[in-house]
Formats: sequence, structure tokens, C-alpha cells
Amino acid sequence: MVTFRWWKISLRSEYRSTKPGETKETHEDFLRNSHLQVQIALIFGARILDYVLNLCEGKFDFLERLSDDLLLRILSYLDLEDIARLSQTSRRFAKLCTSGKLWEQIVQSACDHITPEMRALAQEMGWRQMFFTNKLQLQRHLRKRIQQQGSQRSSEL
Repeated sequence: MVTFRWWKISLRSEYRSTKPGETKETHEDFLRNSHLQVQIALIFGARILDYVLNLCEGKFDFLERLSDDLLLRILSYLDLEDIARLSQTSRRFAKLCTSGKLWEQIVQSACDHITPEMRALAQEMGWRQMFFTNKLQLQRHLRKRIQQQGSQRSSEL
């Protein structure tokens, strides 16, 4: 059963006692009711209409219901090519596939040990950028960072 409820909000006195409206239809009736579908699309947008139509047809998107933290944990096990492809499927996955949390997990699984200096550098340059930077460049960045910290400490004394 599909149930839609609505309320009329108005400052006009003749509408103050108006009760909420409600429409109940079976899934099959809703799929055939193009007028109601148009109204849903106008009020809530095409994305919500598509979602409701898919629910009525028995097509559930279980990934959409998972939390970002759980999806990030799952994504961290994917190959890089799969992450790149998945990032092109939706805005949500694009955001997750480029998030610092995901790339931090990927870097941690690829490295034996992450030093505090490496962690600070990653937070500065981004975990994804750090992952794709070659080892020689990372060593240069780390050396430069340590030198800057040393010169800051000596200037403070």
C-alpha cells in the first residue's frame, strides 16, 4: 500500500479548519495512476518519484540504506579500478570514493607502518594525493617538513 499525506497551510480563515488529506493506493494502482505520479514529481522531484516507482516494482536499493561508514569500510576492499568506476555511478559514491576517510584506510592497508610525520603530511596534502605520490617524492616532502619543524623550533628558542 502506498500512502501519501498532505497538509494545506494558509493564513486564510476559511482553510484554518482544513484537515490533512490522504491518498492510499495499492502498488499496482499507483503504477497506473499517471496523474498522481506527475503530482509527486512536481512536489518532491523526479528522484523521489523514481524511488517510489522502484519500491512499488519491488526494486530495493539496499546500498542506499547503508551508512557512509559501512560503505567506506566495504569500498576499502575494492580494487582501484573498481573505486574509479563506482565513483561515476552517483553523487554519493563520488563523494565517498574521493573522501579522505576512504583513502586513509587504503593507505593504512598498503603501508606497514605510518609514522606521525607521514600522518601529518597526509592530513596536509590529503590521503588520496599521498597514496598516488611516489615514494621518492614522499621522502622529499617528509624531509622538507622535518626541516621546517626544526627551523621553527630553533627560531622559537
